Amino acid sequence: MIELEGLTKRYGDKLAVDHLTFQVRPGMITGFLGPNGAGKSTTMRMMLDLDNPTSGSVRIDGKHYRELSEPLKYIGALLDAKNMHGGRSAYNNLLCLAQSNRIPAARVSEVLDTVGLTAVAKKKSKGFSLGMGQRLGIAYALLGDPEILMFDEPVNGLDPEGIHWIRNLMKSLAAQGRTVFVSSHLMSEMALTADHLIVIGQGKLLADTSMAGFIRENSRSYVRVRTPQPEQFKDAASAAGMAVSLRGDGAFEIEGADMAEPVGELAAQHRVTLHELSPQQASLEEAFMQMTAQAVEYHAHDLSDPNAAAAAAGAVPGAPPAAQAPPPPGPQWGKGD
Repeated sequence: MIELEGLTKRYGDKLAVDHLTFQVRPGMITGFLGPNGAGKSTTMRMMLDLDNPTSGSVRIDGKHYRELSEPLKYIGALLDAKNMHGGRSAYNNLLCLAQSNRIPAARVSEVLDTVGLTAVAKKKSKGFSLGMGQRLGIAYALLGDPEILMFDEPVNGLDPEGIHWIRNLMKSLAAQGRTVFVSSHLMSEMALTADHLIVIGQGKLLADTSMAGFIRENSRSYVRVRTPQPEQFKDAASAAGMAVSLRGDGAFEIEGADMAEPVGELAAQHRVTLHELSPQQASLEEAFMQMTAQAVEYHAHDLSDPNAAAAAAGAVPGAPPAAQAPPPPGPQWGKGD
C-alpha cells in the first residue's frame, strides 16, 4: 500500500502540492488524473524520494522509500523512459540495476522477454525508438518483481499492440493482488484500465472514488428514446412523472441512467412502438472536464472563434482593427541599403 498524509510541496511562492492525503490500495488499478500543472509528477517524485516534501509524508508498506534497503523489490516505477544510459545495451542497463538491488541476473532475461525486447537485448539503448524505450522502462519497473508498481504515461510511444499488452499486463498485476498506480492523460485508455481514481487539481485532492462513481457523480445520465408515436409516448411518460424533453433530432431524453427498464415497460403498457431505447452516460473525459474546469492552469484558445482569436492576440473582441503603428523615429533605410 502507498499512503500519503498531508503531502505538501512548495517551490518559492508556488504551491505545487497542497496537503494531499490518500491511499493506493492493492488488488486494483488506481488511476491518477489531473490537468497539466496539477502536481501529479511532483507527487510521484516525492513518493520515490526524488523530491523532498515541504511537509507531510509518504509511506511504502509503512516505510519511507529511503528506508527500503532494496527498493526495487518493494516498488517499481516508470517515470521517465528516457532516463537510461544510452551507451549501454538494454541487457546491461537492467543488469546494473539488478546488481544494485541484489536481484539475480536471470531476472534480467525474464523481464526483457516479458516486454518483448529479447531480440534487441544486446543493442545500445540510445538507438531505441520511443516505443522500445518505453518497453525498457517498463522492464525497469518489473525487474525486482515488486508488489507495488507506478507507471507515468505507460502507453506513451506504444503502437496499438503495445497498448493492448500494457493494459492487460497492469490488469494481470492487479489481479495478483499487487498495487498498481498509473498516471495518464489518455482518458479513453484510463477508462478501459483503472478501477479507482485519484483526481487532483492545482495540487489539491478533488476526488478519491471508483471509476463508475466518478462518472456518475460528475456527469448527466439519461435515456434516449425514438418512437413513431411521439405524442402518445410523451403523454404517457409525463403522466408517469418522468422528466421528458424533446431534442432537435426528434428523439426524447428522460433523465436518469436507470430509466431504461421503466421506459420500456411504460411503452409496452401503452402499446407505443420504440425504434430506440438507449441509456446514455458521459465518458470519463467529459466527467473529468466537468470536475476540473476550475482547476485548469493553462487555457488554450480556439482560433476559429473570432473573439477567442482576438483575445489571444490581445485585442478587444468586436473592436475595429487598430491603425498601423507609425514607423519608429530615426533613419529609415530603403530597399537595398
